[in-house]
Amino acid sequence: MQAGQPKWRRRSEARPGEIIEAALAVFAEKGFAAARLDDIAARAGVSKGALYLYFETKQDLFRAVVRETVAPNLAAVEVFAGQGGLAFGDLVRLVFARIAGVVAEGRLGPVAKMVIGESRNFPELAKVWHEDVVSRMLNAISGAVAAAQARGEVAPGDPRFHVFTLAGPLLMGVLWREVFVPIGAEPIDLKALLAQHAEVVLGGMLLEPGEART
Repeated sequence: MQAGQPKWRRRSEARPGEIIEAALAVFAEKGFAAARLDDIAARAGVSKGALYLYFETKQDLFRAVVRETVAPNLAAVEVFAGQGGLAFGDLVRLVFARIAGVVAEGRLGPVAKMVIGESRNFPELAKVWHEDVVSRMLNAISGAVAAAQARGEVAPGDPRFHVFTLAGPLLMGVLWREVFVPIGAEPIDLKALLAQHAEVVLGGMLLEPGEART
């Protein structure tokens, strides 16, 4: 680097990713309302003017955070769900293991907490989260439930409600990790929680060969 050259001057193609990573860190630490674009620019090592070349608002940055750091992990879930030859019980176990891994990486939890806590004042957060995360998950898994019902593998019922039943402990586990553990609550093993829940809930959802329920 030449003398006097700004420390934030880097390859231009590298900047958007670095800015998104910085935004994720600042949002996780401060929340959406308290996060400042100056903080994000400083964390990324770019000028505020350079940040504006890629993102005009914090809302734009939040959408980029979701699309680049959270939503890509859903692609694996969609692939699992689309595998018609995969038994539904195995699908649930794979999906839970994948999500537990993403939460353990520390990316999904802080963003989910921020959406829950601040979406009343910033409804755009909830809209982005619903469109890019919740709807994709709900559509993928409820589609797999419906397919499993058609095969006589899963009990009758609204496929979406089955998904809500599956997802409840996941949401509680994430909130426990992000809200209560920081104030001294005993940590929980989310992977173990979801593995246990999978066996319990599948016991009620799955049909034995030849079994029929109304």
